[in-house]
Formats: sequence, structure tokens, C-alpha cells
Amino acid sequence: MTSTADSNIRPDYDQVIQDIADYVLDYRIDSEEAFRTARYCLMDSLGCAALALRFPDCCKHLGPLVEGTFVPNGARVPGTRFCLDPVKAAWDIGCLIRWLDFNDTWLAAEWGHPSDNLGAILAIADHLSQQRVARGRSAIRMRVVLDAMIRAHEIQGVLALENAFNRVGLDHVLLVRVASTAVATRLMGGDRETLLAALSHAWVDGSALRTYRHAPNAGSRKSWAAGDATSRGLRLADIAMRGEMGVPGALTAKQWGFYDVAFSTTNRDQTAKPEAERYFRLPQAFGSYVMENVLFKVAFPAEFHAQTAAEAALKLHPQVRDRLGEITRIRIRTQEPAIRIISKTGPLANPADRDHCLQYMTVVPLLFGALNAEHYEDTFHRAHPIIDELRSKTEVVEEPRYSSDYLDPGKRSIANAVQVFFADGSQTDEEVVAYPLGHRRRRKEGIPLLEEKFRRNLETRFPVGRAGTIVELCSDQARLEQTPVHEFMDLLVI
Repeated sequence: MTSTADSNIRPDYDQVIQDIADYVLDYRIDSEEAFRTARYCLMDSLGCAALALRFPDCCKHLGPLVEGTFVPNGARVPGTRFCLDPVKAAWDIGCLIRWLDFNDTWLAAEWGHPSDNLGAILAIADHLSQQRVARGRSAIRMRVVLDAMIRAHEIQGVLALENAFNRVGLDHVLLVRVASTAVATRLMGGDRETLLAALSHAWVDGSALRTYRHAPNAGSRKSWAAGDATSRGLRLADIAMRGEMGVPGALTAKQWGFYDVAFSTTNRDQTAKPEAERYFRLPQAFGSYVMENVLFKVAFPAEFHAQTAAEAALKLHPQVRDRLGEITRIRIRTQEPAIRIISKTGPLANPADRDHCLQYMTVVPLLFGALNAEHYEDTFHRAHPIIDELRSKTEVVEEPRYSSDYLDPGKRSIANAVQVFFADGSQTDEEVVAYPLGHRRRRKEGIPLLEEKFRRNLETRFPVGRAGTIVELCSDQARLEQTPVHEFMDLLVI
């Protein structure tokens, strides 16, 4: 006979959930390279946040939901006077860090920006440090923040290595929520059972759709979605810390779990996903690999698959700036993910649309010898119709070798090649850039530029003296690590 009832035997927590919890609670991080890189990541993220405060469309989202709200020992939002409940502060910090698409990046089968998790980490650490001191206990030190950043990077990045959420239309901020939930629960003192419960709810939440990142719907939600996700992670941690029960089979429950509901839909070729591919593949154990190999956006506030194209275009600028009217064709050879994510034609509706257009991000440095956040604004775009004229003359083709090297764990390149052709039959040399400035292979070259980017961005918001004090502290690994979190955040109040 066919059963007409479901089995109600409660399972153990799904293995992926247990693996994340055990990593967060038990793994000892002893990689000094990871802690050093986490310091650079902290600096870069805070600099990106400071720069974002120049843009009214970002600032309109900041502050308490109810004006005048007072929060004792509340979390501060860098570059502002806001002192908020930690959940809203996490939203604001995450929004600021991500707004200009200038913070760090991780590229694999899935993409994302692991420093997005800093919203939850800084907010809860600031609040807890103040609370502990008010109760006569020792403060939380910044090394704890760096440790949490390494763990959040690792969770998000390892889950992304071979699991393409984008292939089923889901957005990578799902991984921000999961990672933020994990590290926030640990910072709040959660035990293993609490952490398992919190993580299960992070998966039960499902995921946002990627549609707001792609033509024809690309828009500014992609600039605050990470803030929303890291804030939600902190809220779920709080819910679990209050004793809320978990959902042990959140991933694997037949018909109702994440795998069957969200990870087994048709892919872009409209072919059914095989049963064996509905489950996450974790090709390596959690450690500190992701932080050590994270990609920084050193030179350009641009979607990362276009970083090397913008660099190549910048190198070609001297050869084309006096021949703009002679250009008949621009060719970009690129990797498959760039074609899938950011290659687009037709009108670009807003700044968020432009900073996710490969052709736009290549043409602007060709024309002007620079690419910065102001170049995406409506006023700049309207003032320079030649941008769209040259976009219409740009062809994008996949170079299979670039696609292969992109996925090769020994290379992880993000190559682009740019060449310009003229009416008289001549052309520039093809400029090829395989690894962007922010790649681990270019750390020696890139870190001094990253430090200068940090100082420059801070000075857009803070007085020069205060900016110098922050830079000096952040440049000293040992001193920064021993600084109480709430004292560090004091420096960031404007």
C-alpha cells in the first residue's frame, strides 16, 4: 500500500549546517596572513563606507526607523552620528560598505563580496563591547572582529566554490545572511545547539532573486541588498539566542527543504537539474583560504569581472584619446561569467545599471583615462553621449582559455583583453590583463595602492587629522588587534 502520511521522525541537523557550526565554534585560526589580510579588508571596507556617504541616494537609507530613538550602548554607524540598535546598524554599515561596488570580492561558481558581513560583525561587537565595559567586564578587542571576518569570509567563500546559486536565479546575498548568522551567534556567546538553530533559520529564509542585478531590472537594490542580508543574519542570531527552536532538515527535507524548493529548479538552459546536483558540494574543509585569497578592488569601483577590462582600457587611453572620432570597433575578449553577468546593450537606466555594464566600464577609461564612482551618475552620462556611441561599437566575445583559467583553483584569473580598431584599417595592440591589481598574485603591487585608497576615502568624510589617526592605528597590526572595539568605533563617529 502507498503511504498517505509523512514520517514525523525529527532528523539530526543537516551535515552542512553542522559543518559550519563546528567550524565557527572549534576551528583555531593561526594564519597570520589571514589576520593581516583581514586588517586590509577592514580598512578597505571602512574606506568604501566613508566614500559612500557622499551619495544622497545611499544616505537616505541610514538612521533609526523612528527618528529620535535613543539606544543605550547602541552600535555606531561609521562616518555618522547614528547610534542604533545593532540590527539596524548592521543594515546601515552593510549598505555603506556595498553601495559603490568598491569592496572586496570572491569569484568562483558563485560570486559575492564577503566583507558585506562586516555590517553584522561590527554592529554586534561594538554593542557587546560597550555593554561589557558598562558591567565592569573586559572589552572585546579588535582581534575578535578580525577573527570573525576570517570565518565569515570562509563560510561564504567555500560555499561559493562549486555551488552556483546564480544558475538557479538566486542571489549571492543568501551566503551573506548565512555567514553573518554564524559569526554573530558566536560573538553573542551561542552554544552549538543555538548556532545550529540560527543557521537552520538562515537557510529557511530562502533567497532573494538575482533579477535586480541583471538587465532589464538592474537597479540600486543591489547596493543595499547586502546590508539587508547581514542585518537579517544578526536578527536570526538574536532570535536563536532567545531560545527559538531550529529546523534540523532545513536543507534536505523532501519537497519542503531548501534543496528541493530552491536549488533544484531549472537552470538557464531550461534543463532539469539532476538529483545529484541538488546538494551543495564542499570541495575543501573550512579554514582561512578565502581571506588569504580574497580579491580587492584597488583601482576601480566596478563589478569585478570588468576590473581587468578597465585596467586594459586605461593603458590604451593614450593611444586613442586623440582618435576618438576614428574608432570603428572595440573588441573585448573575456570570460564566460562576465558575458553572463555584465555584458549588455541598449539604454542604461541608472548608476547601478552602468556599474554592471562591461562595455560602459571599458569605454569610460578609454575615453577619460579614469573610472570612478562619479562616472556612473546620470549627470555625467548625459553630458557625454560619446560613451553610448562607443558602447554601440563594442563587441564582446568569450575567450575559452580565460573561462577555463577563471575556474582553475591554481589560477583564479579574471582576464580581459581590449583592442581598438580605426577607420583607416589600423588598430592598437591588444592589451591583455589576466589578474587585477587586487589579486593575491599582485599583493606586493596592490597593497600600497589599497592603503592609499583607504586614506583618500577617509579624507572625503573625516578631517585630515582624524583620518591620519585612523590610518595610523589600522597600519599597526598588533596595536589594532588589542584596541577595544568600542574605542575603535569612537574614532569613526563624525
